[in-house]
Amino acid sequence: MRRRHLLALLAVGAAGSPLTWATAGVNSPLMLANVYHPGVPLADYWVSEKYDGVRGYWDGQQLLTRGGERVNAPAWFTAGWPATPLDGELWAGRGQFTKAVSTVRQQIPIDAAWRGMRFMVFDLPAQGGPFTERIPVLNQLLATMAVPWVQPVAQSRVASHQTLQALLAKTVRLGGEGLMLHRGASLYRAQRNDDLLKVKTHEDAEARVIAHIPGKGKYAGLLGALLVQMPDAAGQPGLRFKLGTGFSDEQRRNPPALGSWVTYRFRGLNDSGLPRFASFMRVREDMPS
Repeated sequence: MRRRHLLALLAVGAAGSPLTWATAGVNSPLMLANVYHPGVPLADYWVSEKYDGVRGYWDGQQLLTRGGERVNAPAWFTAGWPATPLDGELWAGRGQFTKAVSTVRQQIPIDAAWRGMRFMVFDLPAQGGPFTERIPVLNQLLATMAVPWVQPVAQSRVASHQTLQALLAKTVRLGGEGLMLHRGASLYRAQRNDDLLKVKTHEDAEARVIAHIPGKGKYAGLLGALLVQMPDAAGQPGLRFKLGTGFSDEQRRNPPALGSWVTYRFRGLNDSGLPRFASFMRVREDMPS
């Protein structure tokens, strides 16, 4: 599918029912991260803060979510942005994930809410060359733009696993979500691989809600657990499992909708591939149902 045709399809979807990369018949153009593990050659990577917001992709003409839905930002927010694609995070500040999601998902943008948003840019998808060479190009581009709410993500180096863990602990203590590692020699590739790694104090992942399982005992008449399904992998349907902890009383009274995506935290996988000690974290409202 030609790029112009794709942009037209997504624009139509924004006016009616939202279109995504999948419904437009194309793969997501975004680079996705794997999870960090000890033994990774840290000298090969740049490290930055992992911003807890909504993934934003500026394709040169419009702002889109990770799923390909158009973001209805105020005209002033994207005025003067370049024709070149930008990959980043729409961020409302540390600990403000819910605020960021609420702001981004408004069909009629709330100007006051967008005044508190920033677009933290971490890559130039269409820029050739390795990431180490893309960093100064990105910094120069954003400096030339001189738009206060569009900022480059600061990149640095770490020498060891111990130094990385110390930086992670400091970031989390200050209210951050975690860190990202980006291989300096990597090209921008729209796939999930070890060129991009997330570093967090716990593992987390997403799953789709398949069913609501009624509660028993003190949870009678409320949600007992969610039956969720992991994303498909290697052409095989994702595994299903019950997610029964981590919910507030309000969430048990009004559970996440069927078909929605949720984030859960866990501690490794068992031999069957299912997550161990999985616990609900939040609904991923930035991912299409």
